[in-house]
Amino acid sequence: MSKLNLPDPRNENTLVYVNGLVPRSEAKVSVLDSAVQGGDAVWEGLRVYQGKIYQLEEHLDRLLNSAHILAFKNIPSREEVRNAIFGTLRANGMNDGVHIRLTLTRGLKSTSGMNPDLNTFGCTLIVLAEYKGFVYGEDGLNLITSSVRRNPPYSLDSKIHHNNLLNNILAKIEANHAQADDAVMLDQSGFLSETNATNLFLVKKGVLYTPFANSCLPGLTRARVIEIAAELGISCKEKDLSIAEMYTADEMFTTGTMGALSWVKSVDGRRIGQAQKGPICSQLQEYYLSKVDELAVLIP
Repeated sequence: MSKLNLPDPRNENTLVYVNGLVPRSEAKVSVLDSAVQGGDAVWEGLRVYQGKIYQLEEHLDRLLNSAHILAFKNIPSREEVRNAIFGTLRANGMNDGVHIRLTLTRGLKSTSGMNPDLNTFGCTLIVLAEYKGFVYGEDGLNLITSSVRRNPPYSLDSKIHHNNLLNNILAKIEANHAQADDAVMLDQSGFLSETNATNLFLVKKGVLYTPFANSCLPGLTRARVIEIAAELGISCKEKDLSIAEMYTADEMFTTGTMGALSWVKSVDGRRIGQAQKGPICSQLQEYYLSKVDELAVLIP
């Protein structure tokens, strides 16, 4: 599978929900929408497996919590969001191999400006469902370490799943120029945080390690891997991890909805372990996929 995640032609004539269903070619938001005016929006990525949406309720928790933290007004109810997602999938006949980009913006403004008091029309809800496989494939990732630091919580709390992603995009630009798959981002103290798109795990002498969720997003796939490790009897520890510890890890992999568990081959030209998928990553990946049904919600 291509790491570039090339567009799927099946998506061309699909319907997109933008406060109602519209053809993909007509799916737009106003120039006065908060997402355009200031990146003032929250989002989730969901995956559909065999007629079920994985971790739907957990994603809705995070979406609605993020909107509450940012003091959005007239937030749609949980049931309204669920119905928009289900309705979009049914309208497109989608039930497997699908990724959903769910976005909630502060909504339309009465005039341009950053002041949230200008938002008097309620939120804009967007459900973009696309046929899209796992983004990274199985060849192993080649990463670089970015010069761009991840936002610290005193600047912009990563626990808000917001659309202000410019520092992640800058890190991804560095990866693109280096012809790498993604970039590892460090926190303000120089410890590992996450990549520009995923959480990180290292394995050393049979123990699983992941950075503290201080400057990184405490991802849902990350949380699930920690749970699975406990179920399988694999010791897992959160700690400050240095670049040196990353280079000398026995295994390394990333986690996220777009790629599930994806093993890392190299970072900054240093081979990670034996430059192949390690036994712990393999075990966790297999178990993760085998238990999808346990945390999935059936599309009605």
